[in-house]
Amino acid sequence: MRLTSLNDLFIHQMKDLYNAEQQIMKALPEMINMVSSQQLRSALETHLQETQGQIQRLEQCFQLLGMNGNGEKCMAMEGIIKEAKEFMGHDADPEVMDAGIIACAQRVEHYEIAGYGTACTYAKFLGHQEVLDLLKEILNEEKMTDEKLTTIAETAVNSRAENH
Repeated sequence: MRLTSLNDLFIHQMKDLYNAEQQIMKALPEMINMVSSQQLRSALETHLQETQGQIQRLEQCFQLLGMNGNGEKCMAMEGIIKEAKEFMGHDADPEVMDAGIIACAQRVEHYEIAGYGTACTYAKFLGHQEVLDLLKEILNEEKMTDEKLTTIAETAVNSRAENH
């Protein structure tokens, strides 16, 4: 796809995010299966459900824009997930595994926060208000998930990993 305008770049960004979310949908169940903390498991399960909703909202965005979201592969998310899978292959105590999974999940969230922030900026500039509203909902969910993971790490998981 040749990019000749900000709108082209916006569509490229949206397709990249759509593919990233699809990759996350496939990776989250494996992460959930690896955790021992019930609090962390619950947070990841909630985010799995949110991710399904985010994919649906992105599909709404593409409908509003008169296109589909296929055609891009998010290489960055592929790399982040590959790194997470490599980490989960380590022989680690359950408490240490939980702390590491939080780190992996937060890398995912930080990438998404950056991507959705950029997409929101483009949507606003291009006057795609309905799309912007949907993207802001997703961005807020990603930020809340990141904050929830930080809280779980700081109040429970990291100390259990340290004291184990």
